[in-house]
Amino acid sequence: MGRGPVQLRRIDNKINRQVTFSKRRTGLLKKAHEISVLCDADVALIVFNTKGKLYEYSTNSSMESILERYEQYSYAERQLVVSDPESQGNLSLEQAKLQAKIEILQKNQRHYMGQDLESLSIKELQNLEQQLDTALKHIRTRKNQLMYESISELQKKEKALQEQNNQLVKKLKETEAALDQHGQNEGQNEPSFLLSQPLSYLNIGGTYQGRGTGYGKEGTRAQARTNTHIPSWMLHHANEIDQ
Repeated sequence: MGRGPVQLRRIDNKINRQVTFSKRRTGLLKKAHEISVLCDADVALIVFNTKGKLYEYSTNSSMESILERYEQYSYAERQLVVSDPESQGNLSLEQAKLQAKIEILQKNQRHYMGQDLESLSIKELQNLEQQLDTALKHIRTRKNQLMYESISELQKKEKALQEQNNQLVKKLKETEAALDQHGQNEGQNEPSFLLSQPLSYLNIGGTYQGRGTGYGKEGTRAQARTNTHIPSWMLHHANEIDQ
């Protein structure tokens, strides 16, 4: 005799219910994978346990794209039935669509933060890793671009400051050259001291040079006479008294 139909009902024992859930969930995910491979079908499977934990499976197409296709198809089917676009049914449908998108975004955010990864398969983890690597490449590219632009801006500022410094140095040199030229012009305009004095003063040192090299009173007096501007007739009179 074959086995009769088994009546399905809720398992009262909590432990047995959890064990059965784990076994059936694994089998369900396996069947979903088999039908997607054998029949080349896009399959999306979503399961929540009694505690609200999410278990999901999707084929090569991401879960978001499959749900979007489902929402578009479901919305088109409902549009054929509902004639009034402002009806309450359309508002409920739109709310359900938005709620589903919010849940998907929240789930993806948790995955990107490294949370709730227990329900993901190896292939899903690989896809997540690839998405993160792509995002990191874009982030690094943008960061390097900003750094390059900042360096270029600093180089432009440095060049402008260098040009300004060169102009200041040039103006300083021109000012110094003008001051030197002005000083030379004033020196040429002033009369010479020797030319402004009597020519007889030039012979004082020559007249008493021999006595200035001697010792004693005569040499000291000759030195004093040499350093004093005395008219020639006074010098001649002094020479006669000494003789």
